Amino acid sequence: MRKYEILDRDQVLSIIKNGDTVAFSGFSPAGGAKAVPRILAEYATAEHSQGRDFRIRVLTGASAGDYIDNGLAKASAIQWRAPYQGGRELRDQINRQEVEYVDMHLSHLAQTVSAGFFGKVDVAVVEATEITPDGRVYLTTSIGASPTWLACADKVIIEINHHHSHRLRELADIFIIPPPPRRAPINVHTPLTKIGWPYAQVDPKKVVGIVENNEPDQVAAFSSEDEVSRKIADHVIRFLLEEKQAGRIPEQFFPFQAGVGNTANAVLAGLGHHPDIPPFYMYSEVFQDAMVDLMSEGKLLGASATALTVVPEKLTRITDNMDFFGSRIVLRPQEISNHPGIIRRLGVIAMNTALEMDIYGNVNSSHVFGTHVVNGVGGSGEFTRNSRLSIFMTPSMAKRGKISSVVPMTPHVDNNEHSVQIVVTEQGLADLRGLGPMERAKKIINTCAHPAYRPYLTDYLNNSPRGHICHDLSRCYELHRNLMQTGTMLPEGAPRTNEQAT
Repeated sequence: MRKYEILDRDQVLSIIKNGDTVAFSGFSPAGGAKAVPRILAEYATAEHSQGRDFRIRVLTGASAGDYIDNGLAKASAIQWRAPYQGGRELRDQINRQEVEYVDMHLSHLAQTVSAGFFGKVDVAVVEATEITPDGRVYLTTSIGASPTWLACADKVIIEINHHHSHRLRELADIFIIPPPPRRAPINVHTPLTKIGWPYAQVDPKKVVGIVENNEPDQVAAFSSEDEVSRKIADHVIRFLLEEKQAGRIPEQFFPFQAGVGNTANAVLAGLGHHPDIPPFYMYSEVFQDAMVDLMSEGKLLGASATALTVVPEKLTRITDNMDFFGSRIVLRPQEISNHPGIIRRLGVIAMNTALEMDIYGNVNSSHVFGTHVVNGVGGSGEFTRNSRLSIFMTPSMAKRGKISSVVPMTPHVDNNEHSVQIVVTEQGLADLRGLGPMERAKKIINTCAHPAYRPYLTDYLNNSPRGHICHDLSRCYELHRNLMQTGTMLPEGAPRTNEQAT
């Protein structure tokens, strides 16, 4: 590292200019750049106070935690963002059309950037534990799209994070897929197959310097599992055991994928602690808190991901016991962790969460009222479309019953009825495979919808004009309109259960 200059604040600001496209490392809060985003946020605040503009175009692997999605957004320093985000302030700016946002499948990102569809990448800022004189970059807790940033950016700043263990490199398996048509099959045949190197590569001539920091990833702990998430987990486990008994799941089980969040974390814990679920593997995006304990207990045999999205105490546990975890965890670029061909080859069981679903099995996981983005589609589409089993989970109601998660028609669809096979709420699980639209609708209403909303949904289905898919375009968004106008979905005079009527 002695070959590279240590940059101070002013040097960083001389490299990154107003309007630049800056690609930061990070996938979720794991492995995200920290020092440079803070410098940029402070500078943007100062510039704006003097009436001068300073905003940049921001790329990361996925969401990027406080340093980028919150810090830069609070300083009004982001003009454009892709491919995913997770900050409250940034979300509000996007929904006010103050920030242009490109929401996209995460496995498409590397090819999109490499092909130049987003224009040139002016600067890459990548967190690492080490960079060698010949340009080997040893990444920290995420791989994400960092190898692509290093290859495509005009200039590169390496953030050397002294907090992270150098042994994290033992988990990395970095391989760059060549552009079409020169692509061969990706030889990942098990979740733990390694095909690459423990480092990413950069042309040393592009590295303009190093910024040092000594900060942990700021990964928040999940909420404690509640009764609703436990019931959802119970339904999923019962279904999987029935599939195994029917011979559609092998004795060893297929590998699992789980989206990020409290419900998915609770389902993982439930799978791990159920005596009839055998030890299993995971082929997923992120390695979450629940997986650390499951791996220590021998229930999780191995896991492939692109990020270690675990709280600091769990990360310390991994790095302090790398002789154990090092052979059981693989971190890959997101283009490979989310690659459709590998997902289909391994027969992954995908488990993701939804905001809402409609009565035919279309899922909205990203937009409230179909207009206001929450985070984005992320990797759910890649796993849902290509998995052996695609499962979506959500509580049946929200806001103390004012909102139903099952609606006649979702105003936004990011995973459609042709890909979604299983939907689950705490009320029950609906297996939609082999069912036509009317059968799907009846099963979702009677199994997954909350009883308070079943009469309304049944009335809607029975009274909609006939067609292959039955919808009444004058009523299909009535629940959403009523929520906007009155604060609750069920309109006055709607069909109700006997219990509600009394």
